[in-house]
Amino acid sequence: MMHRPGLLLGLAGLLWAVAPAQAVDIAPHRALYSLSLGATKSSSGVVGARGAMVYEWGETCDGWTVQQHFRLRLQYAEQDNVEVSSSLVTWEAKNGLRYRFNERRLRNGALDEEIKGEATLDGKDKGGSAEFIKPEATSFVLPAGTLFPTAHTVLLIERAQASDQFVSRQVFDGATVENAGQITAVIGPQLPPGPSAGEDKLPKSPLLNRPSWRMRLAFFPSAGKSEQPDYELGMRLLDNGVSQDMSLDYSDYVVRARLDELEPLPRPSC
Repeated sequence: MMHRPGLLLGLAGLLWAVAPAQAVDIAPHRALYSLSLGATKSSSGVVGARGAMVYEWGETCDGWTVQQHFRLRLQYAEQDNVEVSSSLVTWEAKNGLRYRFNERRLRNGALDEEIKGEATLDGKDKGGSAEFIKPEATSFVLPAGTLFPTAHTVLLIERAQASDQFVSRQVFDGATVENAGQITAVIGPQLPPGPSAGEDKLPKSPLLNRPSWRMRLAFFPSAGKSEQPDYELGMRLLDNGVSQDMSLDYSDYVVRARLDELEPLPRPSC
């Protein structure tokens, strides 16, 4: 699953399958996506979008690493074009209790923001703390039940395997200098491998020969700040953690991410 680019859902109740969920086996991988404008409202002023994103999900003996680099050029009808880019590097312990993050964001080639810090949890389903080093020293007490991004993606896959249709959890990703935000997800039925009708041709990779689910995630700011999500993410998530395609909905316009290249990354020898 892609981290929200620094740029990367409500039903009541849970539906449990009779069979227990399978163990989630994340596949370390590198993916290249092309970015384009999916839809736009006239009020946004956005008439075009083009860019690319490289996403690497690596594995170490004790954790998971994510490197995400993207560049997006937004074209406006009545103002100058804007180019935004971001480089994100994170590490998350496999037990889900430690997380480090570092992101640099540029706007038209100039540094716009840099965020760096780390967070820890006191145990499964417990709270913890987050410490920001940049842009300035700041700390938060994380609420009980907070998840970090990889643990959240694993939970989504587990719930999808169990035929759940709705998941809502507090997630801390360090993308903004705020506490954990609520992410709600609506999960569709399981899909067989390969593109669905009307979808783009996929690159050839055995990593794609896996079951998947369409999901719609809404990202809300930290508690009490807004009843509306900052943005929504639609994706087709495979049971090995690969995102087959994505769309980022910022309400006024939608950026689509199409998977162009995919390759496995080596697993550690531990």
